Amino acid sequence: MSGMVQVQSWREMVDWSADLLWRTTGEGVPEWNRRVLESGAATEVELRDWLRDRQVPGYAQMLLVMERFGYPEFATASSDDLVDRQYADRPELRPILDRLLAEAALLGPLHVQARKTYVALVSPRRTFAVVRASTRTRVDLGLRLAAQEPSGRLEGAGSLGGDTITVRIAISSADDIDDETLDWLRDAYLSNS
Repeated sequence: MSGMVQVQSWREMVDWSADLLWRTTGEGVPEWNRRVLESGAATEVELRDWLRDRQVPGYAQMLLVMERFGYPEFATASSDDLVDRQYADRPELRPILDRLLAEAALLGPLHVQARKTYVALVSPRRTFAVVRASTRTRVDLGLRLAAQEPSGRLEGAGSLGGDTITVRIAISSADDIDDETLDWLRDAYLSNS
């Protein structure tokens, strides 16, 4: 993993989400687990709806869903293992991720969270970008830029990051990360901080 940026492990993300739950609701995981069991929610969809009705969104909600229905296998993998798996069959694309992480570290405070299929860049407020090795020849830098319409190098995000990531930039080599790419990355960070 890049020496300049510390990628959060799933355990660290769980701890961070538990702290977020406490800060936003005033109650910790044990109390919320009790409430979840008493809610009668039998499916993940029912539980998400129930939590949303109680103003428990995002990472805190994800944590409580995993507490109730189990943590995925990749949740126990280290961040290095997750990223290594993403690039195992496309090592020539790894320098793209490393360069984007190094550049993102210069933007300000952020967390880097390795997931099963992508790496999320999270400002103190929320996810502002994702990096995914989408094909054997391309990495997509997905950006959360709500007011930005796709045009030029900015393409529609498609399913990259659900509905929060709005545009993407296709990158084939670390040399493709130019000033324009870094400007868009900075804009995404600033508009989500």
